[in-house]
Amino acid sequence: MEQDRTWERQLIEKLATASLTEQRRARRWKIFFRLTWLAVLAGFVGLMFVDMESRNNSKAMGQPHTAVVSLDGAIDSESNVTAKMLDGLNAAYEDSNTRGIIIRANSPGGSPALSGMANDEILRLKKLHPKVPVYMVVEEVCASGCYYIAAAADRIYVDKASIVGSIGVISDGFGFDKAMDKLGIERRLATAGSNKGMGDPFSPKNPQQEAIRQGLLDEIHGQFIAVVKQGRGKRLADDPDLFSGRVWLGSSSIKLGLADGLGSVGSVARDVIKAEELVDFTPDDDLASRVARRIGVSFSGGVRAMLGDTRLH
Repeated sequence: MEQDRTWERQLIEKLATASLTEQRRARRWKIFFRLTWLAVLAGFVGLMFVDMESRNNSKAMGQPHTAVVSLDGAIDSESNVTAKMLDGLNAAYEDSNTRGIIIRANSPGGSPALSGMANDEILRLKKLHPKVPVYMVVEEVCASGCYYIAAAADRIYVDKASIVGSIGVISDGFGFDKAMDKLGIERRLATAGSNKGMGDPFSPKNPQQEAIRQGLLDEIHGQFIAVVKQGRGKRLADDPDLFSGRVWLGSSSIKLGLADGLGSVGSVARDVIKAEELVDFTPDDDLASRVARRIGVSFSGGVRAMLGDTRLH
C-alpha cells in the first residue's frame, strides 16, 4: 500500500515538473518570437528611413547640387568627427554635379593635432578642386578646434546667435599632493628621465616642468593664431581680444572678421552657391562606433596624461 502511494506521489511530481518545464519553454519561445518581431519591425522602419533618405539624395544626385558635410561634436580620436568630415569632402568632390560644398559646423573644438590635420587636408583639397568653393556654416557653435578648421574655408557664415571664436589653448587637471599629505599617503613614483613624470597629479608642482608645459601651450597657440591669420587675412579686425580665447556671438564675429556674413545651410546653397538642392555626403557611423560611443568608451594617451586634458580653447 505504501509503495503504491510512493509511486503515485512520484508520478504526480514528474507530471508537475514536466508541466512547469513545458510552461517555461513556451514562455521563453513566446518572448523570443516577440523580440524577433520587434527587431524585424525596427529594422523595417529603419530601412524605410534609410530608403527615403537615399531616394531624396539620389533624386538630387543627378543634377547640380550643393554638397553638405557635417562637423558635429567634440574633435577627438574617439568621435572621429574630422575623419568623417574629410571622407564626406572627398566624396563630394568626386561627384561631378557638386557646385559647392558646405561644412555644417556644430562643435566646441577639441584636439589641436586633429584640427590642424583637418585644416591642412581641406587646403590641399581646395588646391586640387579650385572651381568648387568650400563654405563653413555655423549653426550653434564653432569654437576652438572647430574654428581652427573653419579658417580653411573660403567663407564662414553664422547665425546672429552662433558661438564663434575661442582662439586659445587650455590644459587642465588636478593636484592631489596636499590632500595626500593630510591623509598620510606617500607617493612612490620612479621614472627614468627627469621630466617623465611631468603633470603627475599626485606630485608637487615642479617650476621647471610647469615652464615646459606653458611653452608647449604657447607654441600650440602660436600655430593656431598663424592658421587663423593665414585663412582670414585682411578680414581680421585689429582687436587685442581676438586671440585671447574668448568667444563672440555670430553678429559680433562678423564685425571682427571671424565670419563673413549671416546665413544658414539653405540660404548659402540658394543665394551663394546657386544650387538649392542639398545632398548630404556625411558618412554614417558603423554599428561598432555607435555602440562604443553609447557606452562611453574612452582612451587616454601618454601625452594627454602628461599635459592633462589639452585642447584648443
